[in-house]
Amino acid sequence: MSSGTDKIVSSIMSEAQDKADKIIQDAQAEVDKINAKATKDADAEKNKILENGKKQSDMRYQQIISEAKMNARRAELEAKEDVIEAAFNKATEELSQKASSNDAQYTESLINMIKEAAIEIGGGELIVKVKDSDKGTVSGKLSAIAMDVTNDTGVQTTLTLGEPIDVIGGAVLITANGDIEVNNTIESRLDRNKKILRSEVASVLFNL
Repeated sequence: MSSGTDKIVSSIMSEAQDKADKIIQDAQAEVDKINAKATKDADAEKNKILENGKKQSDMRYQQIISEAKMNARRAELEAKEDVIEAAFNKATEELSQKASSNDAQYTESLINMIKEAAIEIGGGELIVKVKDSDKGTVSGKLSAIAMDVTNDTGVQTTLTLGEPIDVIGGAVLITANGDIEVNNTIESRLDRNKKILRSEVASVLFNL
């Protein structure tokens, strides 16, 4: 992780620990108050009230501690969720920066995303939609991509640039008749893989 993400993790986990400590302290204070009242009542009513108050106090003590542990666990889980979401936001930000530059790795990925979507559709006469700044990047490569798709699918394929779309990067491909659409943008890929990525991120951040 970057130092920025480290700071986010440290800050959120520190806040979660403070919340958990406060919950336990409040619980103990209420327990002490119950015990004090039980003892006072017991002194006034002697053994009968003492026994009854002690039982009530013990029961309430266990209930409070159980609730405190549950709330502390919930605070911990919420903090971890915040950290994981921060990691996703950071990754999205870095992907956005890479996709906005003349990065050779992104260009290669963009070509592959167009090819993957075209093959998923099965080739044919297809319209390619990318963000406006990517149109110049892919316009001269569509013929070569179409040839690869034709070879892979066995279906004669043509790729034509359509209207630009507002995305971080990647492409949306649509058949000429509009019947089939494959969204292979960076956003859609993140959404599709978020469950798997979330588990991996949690494993890295928290050694789960």
